[in-house]
Amino acid sequence: MTEKIWQCSRFEEKYPKRLLVYENMPQTIYVKGKLPLETGKTVAIVGARVCSHYGAYQAYRFAKELAQQGVQIISGLAKGIDANAHKGALDAGGNTYAVLGCGVDICYPKQNQRLYEEIIKKGGVLSEFENQTLPFAGNFPRRNRIISGLADLVLVVEAKKKSGSLITANYALEQGKTVFAVPGRVDDALSEGCNLLIADGAGIANSVESILSELQILPEKKGDFLHKSKIWLASHEEMVYSCLDLQPKNIEEIFQEVPLKSGEIMEILLKLELEGLIIEPVKNYYTRTGG
Repeated sequence: MTEKIWQCSRFEEKYPKRLLVYENMPQTIYVKGKLPLETGKTVAIVGARVCSHYGAYQAYRFAKELAQQGVQIISGLAKGIDANAHKGALDAGGNTYAVLGCGVDICYPKQNQRLYEEIIKKGGVLSEFENQTLPFAGNFPRRNRIISGLADLVLVVEAKKKSGSLITANYALEQGKTVFAVPGRVDDALSEGCNLLIADGAGIANSVESILSELQILPEKKGDFLHKSKIWLASHEEMVYSCLDLQPKNIEEIFQEVPLKSGEIMEILLKLELEGLIIEPVKNYYTRTGG
């Protein structure tokens, strides 16, 4: 069954209360799925489209662990950091919402079609742009004010010195929102924006607990490793996990042994790493966790 598109104006009860306090918000919002719950805490996770493996890992990890604590995750459905943040929230069984720079009847980028559909089932996609509005470049900086406006806190994972993510952070600061950034290497262009935000006073996102503390959420205790290791693995995940042992194995060997596409294998490795079942002790080498 195809989810219907609906709309609400500033004068309707359903219009997000978080946006009403700002004058520059749209008169009408178009929605496919649901809008974020007014009573729930929300975090916007944004960052580079062309991100590193480290950035993808952090976006997924922060989103998943925050969603496990009941936090709603807002992002923009772009490839890279946005997509991994949405995936993390969905894998935690949480709610996530995508603010688009086009009409909600259009999935952009097209490669995220499956993710777009999953988001609608567990949350929603929304936009100020009418149906059939194409994803013009100028639409994206404009939509960033809505991403920050819906959030209680904005987390920037990876960003170059000049990027759309910093536009979102600036909107958040103008709106009086808290901004956190994941620190990175001083010589890494993808971390330059985050490091500048931290130098200017943004919170340092060195753990999920730091975000939860800012949101005044007392985290529930996590299960121990033994509990984690007993999680049910899907058949494809089992394929990847089974080819690993306690001796580190190079990614190229894994590609050769597992009959899946390389992109799918990388996604499964990331998921297993987040579940605490494997580690990457050296870049591009993976091993099962002991203990």
